[in-house]
Amino acid sequence: MILSEFDFHQNYTTFLFDFDYTLADASKGIVSCFHIVLNRHGWTGITDEVIKRTIGMTLEDSFAVLTGIQEKETLMRLKQEYIEEADGIMSDNTFFYSDAIPFLTRLKDHQRQTGIISTKQRYIINESIVKNQVETLFDIVIGMEDVRWAKPNPEGLLTAMKRLNAVPEQTLYFGDNIIDAKAAQAAGVDFVGVTTGMTAKEDFHQYPYKKIVARLSDILPLKSTL
Repeated sequence: MILSEFDFHQNYTTFLFDFDYTLADASKGIVSCFHIVLNRHGWTGITDEVIKRTIGMTLEDSFAVLTGIQEKETLMRLKQEYIEEADGIMSDNTFFYSDAIPFLTRLKDHQRQTGIISTKQRYIINESIVKNQVETLFDIVIGMEDVRWAKPNPEGLLTAMKRLNAVPEQTLYFGDNIIDAKAAQAAGVDFVGVTTGMTAKEDFHQYPYKKIVARLSDILPLKSTL
């Protein structure tokens, strides 16, 4: 990509990211946790592919899609069981994409603010950050325990910008899901769709975006100058 198409240096001071399927692949751990909980309650035969397509939703919404259950109390109980399983599985089965850490490092080298806004619990994300020794690459992490309303509600993005003293016009948000595209639109920030998840390039076209890329390094070649 030619940088003059998309002037990071002049236009953006704050770069915010979804986590799962945007910065990292945690699908192995996520699928394992869902299977454990679902099988425990007799929901067998749900494929890995079907589970992966719920990544990016809240846990309650994911379980509703996978089981057909709508009763809030039951969904909350399933969510809690999932979290208990995730505590022993998730960090060891979460892997940053090969270009994510170099990409973030370049942004920090050029004094850009960075953060994560996710429907995952913040402490689980932080476990992966600490494990990979990349604490200095993030100024803020917003997880489900930090907001009242999950994406696509813009609360997480707006909270991050407020804490970072960032303005929408100078903020860029990266995500792999139309949930992320909707959140960016609602927050009034520019959006880059990344097709490292389960969302096809064409699915992003119905929402405002600056670019749709196959990987983070496509938006800012690692050897180029900011």
